[in-house]
Amino acid sequence: MNQFARAFTPDRLQEAWKVICEDFPFAAWETFYATILATFFALIIGLPLGMLLVAGDEKGILPLPRPIMQVINVVINLLRSVPFIILMVMVIPLTRLIVGTSVGTVASIVPLVIAAFPFVARLVESSLREVNPNIIETAQSMGATPLQILLRVMLPESVPSLITNITLAITTIMGYTAMSGAVGGGGLGMIAITYGYNRYRYAVLYAAVIVLVIITQVIQSAGTWLARKCDKRLKK
Repeated sequence: MNQFARAFTPDRLQEAWKVICEDFPFAAWETFYATILATFFALIIGLPLGMLLVAGDEKGILPLPRPIMQVINVVINLLRSVPFIILMVMVIPLTRLIVGTSVGTVASIVPLVIAAFPFVARLVESSLREVNPNIIETAQSMGATPLQILLRVMLPESVPSLITNITLAITTIMGYTAMSGAVGGGGLGMIAITYGYNRYRYAVLYAAVIVLVIITQVIQSAGTWLARKCDKRLKK
């Protein structure tokens, strides 16, 4: 009997079931907690940054000096290009400085935010660029300031797209939380790697994946439903 088959013997399955019953509820909560907090802070940073990328563009409503926009774009592209596992290791000193430790669910939120806010900024930029230019020109002709155009015209018009993209960001961040388990990040990822992969309890590993898939599907379905409800085009 090979190692994979031995992982599904009655004794192993009983051990896996014990882990699922005792450790999964709290691990699922840790994953949800880290995902929501990381998304919240990523939105706080990424939403204004995405608005700045659109408004400060050469053809935007409030053009900024080209060097400033180039620096912002380079920083965002650099952060997006670093694999999350490597990023977690790179920011360990910063994580310790902020939360006092580099291990655990709370510690994983710091690299999660750093990895997610550039992604969120690009998603916000994409949503805002979908707004009909004619609507913006109309607002400008009526004397609206750039800030008023952003807050009262572009953001409301892009709400369905923003909801869809934020949902994508949430599911992506949840995937990051699972990867953070490889370096002591906590949550379902830690359970899957520590109890499932390292100890050859593959039933635990698969169960963790199934739970993550279910949570992702629920979030994606809720985001799609909310985006449709907020889409004025579908109400006509």
